[in-house]
Amino acid sequence: MRSETAKIGKRFTLVIPAGLRQEYGLEENGLVVMEGRPEGILLRPVVTLPVELYTPERKAEFLLNSVATEADYTWAVGEVRKMGLDPETIPHQKPEAHEKGSDLS
Repeated sequence: MRSETAKIGKRFTLVIPAGLRQEYGLEENGLVVMEGRPEGILLRPVVTLPVELYTPERKAEFLLNSVATEADYTWAVGEVRKMGLDPETIPHQKPEAHEKGSDLS
C-alpha cells in the first residue's frame, strides 16, 4: 500500500490522487463510506447492487410459490385474485394433492 499527500480545499473538498482513484476503482460522482478510526479517516468505495422492482405479477408468483400447505395455497390464490390477477396466468408450481393442512414438503 502506498500513501500520497493531498490538500484540503475550499469547503473541505479533498481531491484523491489519480493513482489511488484508479487503483481502487473510484469514479466521479461515485459513493464512498467514511469511517472515523483511531488512526484517522478511512475512505472505502461503496458497492451498490441493482434493486429489483417487483411487478404485481412477480409478487403474485412469490405468493403462489411460497406455500407450505393446501390451506396456504388457497389463501395465496385469494390474495392474487385480490390483486386483480388470474392465478392461472402466473407461472408457479401447484402443490401436489395432500391431506388438508399438511405440509407440502
